[in-house]
Amino acid sequence: MTVGESYSVAFQVALRAVVQETGAGRIVALRGLGELVSGCPGLRPRAVAALADGLRAPVGADGWDADARREAGRVLAALLRPAAEAPAGPADPTADPEPPPAADLDLWGATLVDLDLSRAVLGAARFADARFLGTTSFADVRFTGDADFARTVWSGPARFTRARFLGHAAFGRARFRADADFTGARFAAFAWFGRGEDELWEDDPAWETIEETSPAPWDEPNEDDPHWPVAVLMGDYQEWSEGGDGARFVGPVSFRQARFAGPAWFFKARFGAAATFRRARFGGPVHLDQPSVDLTGATWAGTADDGPVCWPLGWTPAPAGPDGAQVVPDDAVRPYSGQLADADPDVRRAGLAVLADLGDARPELRQRVVDAVCGYLRTPLPFDLAGPRTDGQAAELELRRTAQRMLAARLRPSTPAPGGPPHWPGTDLMLCGATLVDLDLGGCHVGHADFTGAQFHGDTGFAGSVFTGATFRLGGGDGQATFHGPVSFAGARLDRRRSVREVLGAVVGHSGMVVDETASPPG
Repeated sequence: MTVGESYSVAFQVALRAVVQETGAGRIVALRGLGELVSGCPGLRPRAVAALADGLRAPVGADGWDADARREAGRVLAALLRPAAEAPAGPADPTADPEPPPAADLDLWGATLVDLDLSRAVLGAARFADARFLGTTSFADVRFTGDADFARTVWSGPARFTRARFLGHAAFGRARFRADADFTGARFAAFAWFGRGEDELWEDDPAWETIEETSPAPWDEPNEDDPHWPVAVLMGDYQEWSEGGDGARFVGPVSFRQARFAGPAWFFKARFGAAATFRRARFGGPVHLDQPSVDLTGATWAGTADDGPVCWPLGWTPAPAGPDGAQVVPDDAVRPYSGQLADADPDVRRAGLAVLADLGDARPELRQRVVDAVCGYLRTPLPFDLAGPRTDGQAAELELRRTAQRMLAARLRPSTPAPGGPPHWPGTDLMLCGATLVDLDLGGCHVGHADFTGAQFHGDTGFAGSVFTGATFRLGGGDGQATFHGPVSFAGARLDRRRSVREVLGAVVGHSGMVVDETASPPG
């Protein structure tokens, strides 16, 4: 028997032990497999695939408990790290050295416990629909192929410090329930943190696997649509209608000193706490309009010809220099200076008042002001509205009501009282996925409004409101809005061509819904 044959037989024995053993025996078997493969690198692809199979098993199936998953992750990490790593030291920020051989990794739908793949080198990496429990680290990982993290759920801290994405990086509809750190990460292609839909054409073979998609249930506080995590849409040469949410960050997130060579797409991402992009470098199209973003020291080397660019209200690129344009506070919207990003609720309240005054005085700013306030209302609430509230939580809800009232007062076309706010006609509302409390848009005249997946708590009023168009759900049964308290649509017009019932479809109402279509458009 040759040495290679001997290793192959030993590998089969080790693999059989991993499959058959449970409890402490499986831990021993996993370690034995790792030691065997470390002495025969040619077995690495088969070992990686076998470990991935185990980690993709449902929780509790065949003895794959938390301890086994943690140990399998350790063995997997050892196999994916280069055998001879470069000496520690400062890396050349402009160089992209030839990567060592990379292994593809398929952990789609896996449940991973305290996974630490730091310093690993990966080819195509598929983590879509995976659940990450405990602390997870991808620090200093090099992804040489596309990295797919769509619809992932991160229960603990997530570390991507200095990670390098040489292919596309997809984080659509990822849910980060703790802090996330992308400090120093480098994105060579598309950095996708925006809307989370997958667009498939009719001849795409991926349609054959759509039914296998298994997103984690959408069990976020106050957001109960189980179909919200995934929607698959078909493109059309004339039109592609989409809706939905992007990545959801509940805790603080850092993209400090990150580099985006391609598009940096955060359209409809939601930040529930501080989001810093300090000294980040953007090289292409950017969509980053959330009011909680800090862009101090960031630069943009792109041009308007590269594609759409959208910065948060209060930030703008200065004239370009040798390293691109510095992103600086926008003098055009002073005295607003990012107050909606402040941790102090009193500062945020003052910021709402400043924004209202800006919009009242300058009609050209009104849509941008509304977009900023809608972004604030889309901030995830980290506490359950059904439970008892602290004084701080009660104050947070009252501030949310203040923002809603500020918008509603300017969307009603009735003759204002002396000294009251003017009407802001033709204004669109982007409230997809928002948690809204005691929202009263009764009598308001609005342009287009997106309430896809929005959660309405308390008493909600749309009586007598008029919309050019309103959306409360994605196609089919996905992304439906939910009303957790009583709501009235008496006399409302939600669309120029469709009835109220057609627009609402199968949205969920838990406490009574009044629909009076006498004022709805004919046909």
